[in-house]
Order: sequence, then structure tokens, then C-alpha cells
Amino acid sequence: MKFDMSIDDNYASFIDKESGEAVFVESFDNVDFEVRIGTVTDSQEAGIIRAKTSDELNTKLEEVFRKFRSK
Repeated sequence: MKFDMSIDDNYASFIDKESGEAVFVESFDNVDFEVRIGTVTDSQEAGIIRAKTSDELNTKLEEVFRKFRSK
């Protein structure tokens, strides 16, 4: 899955075409980003990411998604 969230975004969602899994990301301060993974009706907290740049955020989103899928 390709993540392309900007550090300035307060909310984003992504859907993995292969698995159908959805990733929801939200932030109130644009530093700490809460990540949930699952479906639109049922998702689980996957972690909180702290990032200062968009590149750092997207790299960490990919890492969280990979770790979540390997459980």
C-alpha cells in the first residue's frame, strides 16, 4: 500500500486493494498521529506515530501497517 499523507493533514484513510484492509489516521496536533486498521465498521488501534515530516510519517505508516498484517 502506498501512503501519501501530508504532515499538515488532520485525517486520512487508505485501503489496501489486495486485502481490503483500511488504514485510518487522525491527528489533532499534526505531530502525534493515531492509526487504526481494519474495516470501515470495525477497526483496531494499531498505534500512535510521532512524526515531524511527511516523509517520516509515511515511512512510519508503512512500518505500522506491515507489523499489523504480520500478526
